[in-house]
Amino acid sequence: MHPLSLAKYRAFPAVSLPDRTWPDKVLNHAPEWCSVDLRDGNQALPQPMSIEEKLEFFDLLVRVGFKQIEVGFPSAADTEFNFLRRLIDEHRIPEDVTVQVLVQTRDHLIRRTFEAIQGAKRAIVHIYNSTSPLQRRVTFSDASRESIRDIAVEGARLVKELVPSVPETEVVLQYSPESFSDTELEFSLECCHAVMEIWQPAPDRKIILNLPATVEWATPNIHADQIEWMCRNLQNRESAIISLHTHNDRGTGVAATELGLLAGADRVEGTLFGNGERTGNLDIVTVALNLNSHGVPSGLDFSDLQSIREVYERVTRLNVPERQPYAGELVFTAFSGSHQDAIKKGLDRRTQETADDPSVPWGVPYLTIDPQDIGRSYEAIIRINSQSGKGGVAYVLDREHGFDLPKTMHPQVGKRIYDLADELGRELTTDEIRDAFFRDFVNVASPLDVVDYELIHQVGERGKVKCEASILIHGEERHIEGFGNGPINAFVHALESINLKDFKVTDYRSHAVRGGSDASAAAYVQVQRDDGRLLWGAGVDPSIEMAGLKALVTAWNLLR
Repeated sequence: MHPLSLAKYRAFPAVSLPDRTWPDKVLNHAPEWCSVDLRDGNQALPQPMSIEEKLEFFDLLVRVGFKQIEVGFPSAADTEFNFLRRLIDEHRIPEDVTVQVLVQTRDHLIRRTFEAIQGAKRAIVHIYNSTSPLQRRVTFSDASRESIRDIAVEGARLVKELVPSVPETEVVLQYSPESFSDTELEFSLECCHAVMEIWQPAPDRKIILNLPATVEWATPNIHADQIEWMCRNLQNRESAIISLHTHNDRGTGVAATELGLLAGADRVEGTLFGNGERTGNLDIVTVALNLNSHGVPSGLDFSDLQSIREVYERVTRLNVPERQPYAGELVFTAFSGSHQDAIKKGLDRRTQETADDPSVPWGVPYLTIDPQDIGRSYEAIIRINSQSGKGGVAYVLDREHGFDLPKTMHPQVGKRIYDLADELGRELTTDEIRDAFFRDFVNVASPLDVVDYELIHQVGERGKVKCEASILIHGEERHIEGFGNGPINAFVHALESINLKDFKVTDYRSHAVRGGSDASAAAYVQVQRDDGRLLWGAGVDPSIEMAGLKALVTAWNLLR
């Protein structure tokens, strides 16, 4: 930004709170959650949800476990009013769920809101008015503090007067000094005290005081100081629920919320995946799963996050970004070779550890939670491009295709695969990785190929076998024989009989192909040439012996 442009900005003032306590606190329990998807989220959509879409979204929020759901602004439009009436008239609100309605502190709007909530078992009537110096100066034409406070008082008084008009409904009052984030703390406190004086809350009939970061002006630590200051100075604190409602203008809405909870807040408002005005509201999914990642139950069920995301994207017509924490398509994906190798090792080690003790704490490099806990799978954790490494390629071949490559074979195969990705200039699919592995390392049959073989166990010579094989060498068919202490050893001696002596076998592994045909076997043979060069080859065949011979032939061919 140009220096002349910077001259018009000012640093946000700090809060004088030298004995702040929130930095030493730990999040060890979940707050009360309130979804505002159907109001704050909906009003931010280019195409707002229809009533049917809002009904589906409401049902989704209930399944997730929200006990408080802001359903809209029923005095603002017939669609909003009719949606709430359908929820009530069709008995779609569970006994343990409270609906919340938002309304400005204006007489006719509050009266219309009470018409909308008739018949609900329990409803939170959320009134608000802007309180910041900027709003007082610009929106309310230099209104005085007293006149702004009186707006809040009159709204609270009218709500209290109207409560008897809905005798079947338990009404909870919620008040927001809107733009709390840039309102003088003393004035925010004055407005909250004035509303509490009208409402007369008690520990068993609490008021909700929502302190919104309507616009995120400052760093999260200042937000936490503001919340702690309010909690300390609020009279009758035990009769109030302190609620947070952060936005994300500076990209730190989650951090501000978490620090605000440390500072003493009891309740959090937000949306799924952070949908909301401008840069969005708080992403409740992230905060809840952050708690889960520290072993703290959130009370919300995101165990099938993919299906939640699918409903959200369909009814809102928005897309969850690929890098969205927890929910994004790529958040459990590693492209870096070193990351892939560490993830593979971590997952393998965890499999071993949990076999004896399922309660072993989660500990896999680069994965803060187990993807399976939110309905994701390991299949897409590692994907291969030109930045990938040996561990990632081996992981894909193992987990996706059932080939457990020897560790010392990883560099040889990994380099070829990521060189291919570099040549193509894109990510490789798991099938392309398998195909490249087969093309370059499995059953390579030129210039040497084994056509047929027979093993003859030698009577009286324990473990000794004779190998009779038909081979093709540079297109010429030959019949060879050799003796050894096993199929591989006997075949090597048979090759030596035709002067193919410039190598030795240094390692051999085999296994059944996991997830494939019961009759499929994979073998891996490492050979060393006389000049010291080492290479692996792989063989796949229904016969374990033939798989081993094909692996040896492949390795020999790759040495040429």
